[in-house]
Order: sequence, then structure tokens, then C-alpha cells
Amino acid sequence: MVVIRLYARWVALGLLLATSLLVFAQQDQNKPPQKIPDAPSASRPPQPLPAPNATTPSTEAPPAADDNSGGPPPAADQAPPTEAPPTTPPPSPAVKTVAPGKESPSPTNTRDEIYTLRRNVSFVAVPVTVKDKNSGRMVDGLLPADFQVFENGARQKLTYFTSDPFFISAAVIFDLGMSEDALRKVQQTFPALLGAFSAYDQVAVYTYSDTVTRVADFSAINQRVTEALNSLKNVSGRNNGVPVMGGPMASGPTVNGLPVGGTPAPVSTPPRESHVLNDAIVRAARDLIRQDRSRRKMIFVVSTGRELGSTASYADTLRVLLSNEIALYGVATGSSALPGYKQVSKLHIPKLGYDNLLPKYAAATGGEVFTEFSPQAINTAYAQAMGDARNQYTLGYQTRAPQTDSYRDIEVRVAVPNLTVRAKTGYYPLPPQRAAAQP
Repeated sequence: MVVIRLYARWVALGLLLATSLLVFAQQDQNKPPQKIPDAPSASRPPQPLPAPNATTPSTEAPPAADDNSGGPPPAADQAPPTEAPPTTPPPSPAVKTVAPGKESPSPTNTRDEIYTLRRNVSFVAVPVTVKDKNSGRMVDGLLPADFQVFENGARQKLTYFTSDPFFISAAVIFDLGMSEDALRKVQQTFPALLGAFSAYDQVAVYTYSDTVTRVADFSAINQRVTEALNSLKNVSGRNNGVPVMGGPMASGPTVNGLPVGGTPAPVSTPPRESHVLNDAIVRAARDLIRQDRSRRKMIFVVSTGRELGSTASYADTLRVLLSNEIALYGVATGSSALPGYKQVSKLHIPKLGYDNLLPKYAAATGGEVFTEFSPQAINTAYAQAMGDARNQYTLGYQTRAPQTDSYRDIEVRVAVPNLTVRAKTGYYPLPPQRAAAQP
């Protein structure tokens, strides 16, 4: 009996446990299925969150419908639906590109505006260099109200002003008639000359003595310009020895001062060496005229400055420079670099040429001549000349003078003390038909 009772109790306990499990299982079936988020995909990384206040349209899917709406619940491994991308992208806005070596145009007061207005011959552009009188450094931060421009004594109203830097088109001219020692010093400075230009500047190289030669046409600093300068390292300068005028090396044997055979002794005169400086400047200036109008144009001459035998006169050469807004810079070599030579160079002996015309050209065109002559000084002159030409102030005005080709005087004043101002001293306006023909 006792065994039967224990067996009945175990059966009743088993039935109760089975009934409880059946009730719990039925309750689990009535619960909605849980949504399990997808795991991060290795092929498509998770998208970053949009920034606050973002204005870009959202690509997030709309919320899922309520389970009570009667639709089937989404599968646990199914990604939320996303909007299909459009078949064709929206049109992109028009983009204007800028060629290498030029700056993007700004709405107003651009450098291109100068040369657009320059086609009207009544517009006059005046580059101005302003330096501190004590330190010799460039002065920045001046305003249009600090400048006054006078043409033939009458003050002009400025219609253009900028201190933005300009790209440069430079013609570098070397005098091969200088002494051997001077030429060797110049040849040591060729790497510094290449380093004085930016990647967007243009440079051409010329040489002259009795003739003018262009050894490299206008281009950016490249292998061709470097090779042209390297070729000049093999050129020899002039011998500074005294010319042989008499003695046994000047003629044949003599008896009592008379040549053997009774023929009168010939008169020995030193040869006249031509230095066609004016022709070299005119040749370079004509090539510069064909360069881009948006560039600052300059001629850099390394020479004694002596002129003899040119077809072009000083007045004609200066007219070409002033008519086409070309400034001349230079390094005086040889005796031209000696202290006090500037005053002596004003003298002119007939048939022996003019000495050191470089200061006259530089003063008239707003350039500068450096008289210290050493490899280090020439290196400094390259960098300073290119920097000055690139970072000048540019003033512009509409002249009220009649349309003639006569010379007009220009004076620039700055209403700040202790400053040195350099600008061209005048200009020759091009007649309308010639101005339109300029490239």
C-alpha cells in the first residue's frame, strides 16, 4: 500500500509539471517576435551620423508599420528598405577653370581690369615702389588716399588701385663685352637668377656685344633655360690688357725708327669695340610686348652700361620702354660699379660712346640699378629686383589730355614722411590705331 501511494504522488506531480510547461509554451507563442538588428557589414561600413542642422536630405527609411495593421512583420535578417538612387545625377554647376600661371578673377578691381582699360588709350597705369628711407624695405599697407599723381603738373583722380602681386615677364640681358674677371663673377650667380623667379613667371635670356643674340625665348624656368645659362659659362670675357700701340710686337724690324725697306711705319690705333646696349634693350622690349598683358614686364641688364654702335638711339630706346610700360633694372659691372662713377658717366667723349646708360633708363622707367659688384651682391640684386617688380603698388587714372603722341610728365607723391618713391617719370601715349594693333 505504501508503495502504491508513493507512485500515485509521483504521477500527480508529473502531470502538474507537464500542465505548467504547456501553459508557458502557449503564452510564448502569443508574444510578437523580437526585432534583432543587423550586424555591421564588412563590405559596407556603417554610415556616419549627419551633422547637427544638416541640410542634406535624409536617406533613412520610413518607420515600419504597426504590427496591428495586419501586415506581415519584417524578417529579422532583412535590411530596412532604402530609396533607390536616381538613374541620372543632377546637373553640376558650371565651373570656370583658370589656366596655370594666372589668378582667379575677383568681382572688382582685378589686374585684368588694368589691361582691359589699357586698350582705351586714355587710361594710364603707374606701378610704384615705396620703400623705407632708412631700412630700404618695401612699405605695405598704404591706401589710395596716401598717393597723389600729377600729369604735366595737374593732379589726376585715381580710378584704379591695387597692391596685389603680379606675375613677371622678364628679359635678362648679359653684356659679353665685360672683362674676363667680371664675367666669371656673373657666371657664378646663374643659380641665384633661376631661384629669383616663381614657377609662373616667364624669362628670356639675351646676350650682346657687337651684336644681339637671344639664347632662350620666354618660358617658365625649365631645362631649356638652365641649359642656355650653362652654355654661357663657357663664354670668355674681354682681355683688359693695354692695346699694343708700338714696339717690336706692333710692327716688323726697323732701322733708326724706319721699317726695313724704307716704307713709312703705319699708324696703329686701338680697335673700337661695339657695345650695342640700345639695340639689345629694343630687341628684348619688342619681344616683351607680345607677352601676356596681365604680367609685369621688366628688363634686367648685367652690363657696364656703355653704349657704342647701336642703330637705336637713347631717345628711341626710352620711348619704346615708356610706351609699353616696361621697367629696367640692372647690375653695373666693372668700372661702372665704382663709387662716384655715376657722376663721371655723365661725360661723353665723341666717338668713344656713352658710359653707363643704365641709371638713366632705370630712373625714367621706375626701375633700379645695383652698383655693388660681387657674386653675393648680384645674388641679392636678382631677388630684390624681382621682388620689387612683383610687389609694387599699381595706380591708374583716366587722363584728360588730348590724344597725341607727345611725352607727358608723371610725378607720384606719398603723404607719408621718410619714404622713397620710385615710379616712371612719364610716358608716351600710343595713338588709337597703334594701341589697337598692340598684341
